[in-house]
Amino acid sequence: MAHDTTFTETEPDAANLITKAKTYAPHAIAVIASIVFLDSLRFKFTNAPETQEIFGRLNDWAASLGADGLFAQTGLLSQYVIGSAEGIAASLLLLGILPAFRRLQAIGALIAFAVMSGAVNFHLWTPLGIDPNNDGGGLFMMAVVVWLTSALLIFIRRRELAAIAAGLRTTLFPTRH
Repeated sequence: MAHDTTFTETEPDAANLITKAKTYAPHAIAVIASIVFLDSLRFKFTNAPETQEIFGRLNDWAASLGADGLFAQTGLLSQYVIGSAEGIAASLLLLGILPAFRRLQAIGALIAFAVMSGAVNFHLWTPLGIDPNNDGGGLFMMAVVVWLTSALLIFIRRRELAAIAAGLRTTLFPTRH
């Protein structure tokens, strides 16, 4: 009897695998970014020594430019403000896994991208540097990972973002009859 080499219905074909990847990859990306954000909150909201070092250096740098207090505990860009933005982004990214809240994932990706754009740039262009806590640059690398994953998620969710923008435009600038 000859061996049949045709695919059976139980074997996934390439198109099916691509469809599954398109469905589940955004959720995996959202979970990765959320885990990094949620893990960092314990440092920011407990005023850990690592957080004091980072925000202290940033505040000293800002003070040298005439913006003393910008990164202080009550400052506009304090660890609590940044941590809150990260917590909101993580919540929206995770809520967006549910189909009814898919647009929230797009908004969470935008917030994550904005926060991490700041983080990456502050690590690169200020005295903070890429290894402020002598962790081999691990904190910086996590910022880059979240920055890249959020940029990818923005691309993936571009239709949702366009729909949000269209809705805002209609709400803010209604057509007159």
